[in-house]
Amino acid sequence: MNWLEEVQIRIKRKNQLLFSKDSLFLDDLNQLIKQQNHRTLVLWALELANEAVQILAQRFPSEHRLELAVHLSRDWALGKANMTLARHAILQAHAVAKDLDSLEDIAMCHAIGQACSVVHTSKHALGFPIYELTAIIRRHGIPECEKAVEDRKQYYMDRINYWSHHYNDDNYHWADFMKKI
Repeated sequence: MNWLEEVQIRIKRKNQLLFSKDSLFLDDLNQLIKQQNHRTLVLWALELANEAVQILAQRFPSEHRLELAVHLSRDWALGKANMTLARHAILQAHAVAKDLDSLEDIAMCHAIGQACSVVHTSKHALGFPIYELTAIIRRHGIPECEKAVEDRKQYYMDRINYWSHHYNDDNYHWADFMKKI
């Protein structure tokens, strides 16, 4: 079964998410993620989250919880904010979704929350793609989404490869807990 067929089944079942961590389509991305260190994945995830925040800020200019979650998560990774403050902001990013009606926008809010949670653990790294790819399908529909989804997955992999070579640049002064991993 190809990934479009899997997604169509999930749509018919009225699933909120159109991919899972076990989706064959995401297997190569998941394997690449598993090969990375925590700092690489944090930089990658926060870059993606920031892009998503910029998109949603155009639609919801008075909503600042998403941007705050990314900002505080970055500060947490750099030792400038504590976990409690960042965790509250991440939960608020997820809460934004409760105020929305668009399935695309709801998925994007959860994608941002998942990306920010990568600071806590790399186990959240696949969450952003699962939610954002769901949002892309909600935006374009089937089968029009095929190229956009496949291109975006490749972009994720390209950016991981970029950050795997730049996570140790001098401009990142990581929190102690980030250095241990």
